[in-house]
Amino acid sequence: MRWWKILGVAGLAGVAATGAVIARGERRRRAYTPDEIRERLHARAAEAGDRPRS
Repeated sequence: MRWWKILGVAGLAGVAATGAVIARGERRRRAYTPDEIRERLHARAAEAGDRPRS
């Protein structure tokens, strides 16, 4: 039965690590001001417009 405990602890560690990665990404995403987001979207749209379609 000991390996069940090890498997459970490993599963909990995996869930915690995944949550930390998601939280870090969310903090980065929310760190942008609306003006920065708008500028980035306009730049991406202009870049996409310059590319020839395949």
